[in-house]
Amino acid sequence: EVQLVESGGGLVQAGGSLRLSCAASGFTFDDYAIGWFRQAPGKEREGVSCISSSDGSTYYADSMKGRFTISSDNAKNTVYLQMNSLEPEDTAVYFCAASGGNCPWGSSGLYDGMDYWGKGTLVTVSS
Repeated sequence: EVQLVESGGGLVQAGGSLRLSCAASGFTFDDYAIGWFRQAPGKEREGVSCISSSDGSTYYADSMKGRFTISSDNAKNTVYLQMNSLEPEDTAVYFCAASGGNCPWGSSGLYDGMDYWGKGTLVTVSS
């Protein structure tokens, strides 16, 4: 059974940090890219970042560059999203998702036609 389980969400003050984890199982981790998406209340889901497990290539949405860092521990089948300098606008449910091959990143950012999805973890940033 394929599973993607997010953890690490919570309540943090503006300017603070959180590290999200995405633990994957049920598929060959090294053959997939793992992406992070988020969906704020009343807004569409947006791509945040992605890492290709095969070569470690990383991608970020413009508003996250310099604040968020994605990394992967292939031995643990886990991807992390370190989020620093958080802003109230970062409040959202954060989802991780897996896509076979490399990150499906294009001119519009991370393509959301991923193969597998987690259930999400809530991040709330207070002002």
